[in-house]
Amino acid sequence: MKGNNRSRRKQPTRRGARPRTDAANRRLGAVAGVIIVLVVAWLISTARSNSAETNGGGLRMPPGTSLEEVTTNSEMPEWLIRYQGFTVSFNSETHQPNWVAWELLASETDGETAREKSSGFAADPNAPGCARPADYTRSGYDRGHMAPAGDMKWSAPTMNQSFLMTNICPQAGELNRGTWKKLEEKCRQKAVADSAVVIVCGPVFDKDKPRRTIGETGVAVPDGFFKVILSPYTDPPAAIGFVMPNGPVPGGMQEHAVSVDSVERLTGHDFFHALPDEIENKVEAQCDFSRWSRIRPRHKHK
Repeated sequence: MKGNNRSRRKQPTRRGARPRTDAANRRLGAVAGVIIVLVVAWLISTARSNSAETNGGGLRMPPGTSLEEVTTNSEMPEWLIRYQGFTVSFNSETHQPNWVAWELLASETDGETAREKSSGFAADPNAPGCARPADYTRSGYDRGHMAPAGDMKWSAPTMNQSFLMTNICPQAGELNRGTWKKLEEKCRQKAVADSAVVIVCGPVFDKDKPRRTIGETGVAVPDGFFKVILSPYTDPPAAIGFVMPNGPVPGGMQEHAVSVDSVERLTGHDFFHALPDEIENKVEAQCDFSRWSRIRPRHKHK
């Protein structure tokens, strides 16, 4: 307590007391390291949230709510995993995500972080039923990112985590390296123009039992993929959905644009339910690809 001038008796040193061992120092260092990581993660999360809301107009979300929250189809197994840059609803039966959700800020689109050379595709040991990279080898399918590495260049941990197999689905090369890639690039453009976008994507299965599996793990091959994109800070907020076959995409993005409501009916998931009902009902019913695809920056991003 400040202002207390009472003298303090020096404590005698115990005879035979040993100096702190290297092992003890290492334990203390590890604890301090964990605390530092947690504090940094909290600061990043706070800064990202503040950045999005101060750079954009339109919607202001109450504290404690997240537009990345999804109510998963109740018939699907789910193991929820929150990584630093995205959230995964993992399905231990199909050995891939039900969905992956993340927010992409304008300031995160020009990151320069590259994947560490020693960090390739890897299973997440904490996810039951997680596929292995070898399951995809010579399968005829790409290891298709749901949260793309191109959206995670703002941080080394997020970049490396995007290569975990919990974020991967079997995608045909025509899709993964074609229209799906173009849609990922368009989402980054929209993030710059609209201050931020919230994205949720995942696989679609036409039947309860997949038509094909790959690898020793038995990874189910999806029939298609969905993606829903919300621009919450434009005035007014706007959203759109896409459903694409797992193969060639005739007509490109425009022919496969749908409303978010349509994607919800197809998948059984509930997206963006943290929005006020009036706004949610409006944005999820719309599907205006021409307007959505026009890029009109609302602020200069440096």
